[in-house]
Amino acid sequence: MPRHTPGRRDGAEGNARLTGSTAAVLFVLLVAEGVTVLSVRSLLTPHVFIGMVLVPPVLLKIGTTTWRFVRYYLGAPAYRTKGPPPAALRLIGPIVVLLTVVVFASGIALLLGPASWRANMLLLHKASFILWLVVMAFHVLGHLLDTAKLAPQDWVRRTRRQVVGAGVRQWALATSVVIGLVLGVIVLPRVGPWLTSGYPGHR
Repeated sequence: MPRHTPGRRDGAEGNARLTGSTAAVLFVLLVAEGVTVLSVRSLLTPHVFIGMVLVPPVLLKIGTTTWRFVRYYLGAPAYRTKGPPPAALRLIGPIVVLLTVVVFASGIALLLGPASWRANMLLLHKASFILWLVVMAFHVLGHLLDTAKLAPQDWVRRTRRQVVGAGVRQWALATSVVIGLVLGVIVLPRVGPWLTSGYPGHR
């Protein structure tokens, strides 16, 4: 009978796997969100819904990448051995995070804030989105191979047991998506009145 070989306890590898699988989910959701942008006037409801679904996974990915950054620069052996991302990706990383926060925060403020905010929030949302799209393209291309390699490893039987904690990572990602779905459902009733009251650019 084959003996069970327990997975290794490698926090850096586990963090990388969670980052990769979260990035894969975000990629699918962002493509769907991008489709709604092509005709946002007629697809505003799915645009808002998908946007809210994105929020928790985005926060999860920011959390995992920030954790890697902190652990690496604090000298944690596993993270030092794994090494940092390429220099160019490290340079644009903080810009990606900042623009991501601005895009989502301005979108939420545009939807839930008072009517007096709408013109300014719309301008900020559009401008930050254009900049975000440019840097995100470099970010995605730079991490594409790593994401393709890491994303399935906690979900494939052959590799999921190699690193302890696959179940926890799966639940963390699934929970973030479920919370996003709940947020989307909660916010959807605001779309109709928001449009009816008059939204600059959608008249």
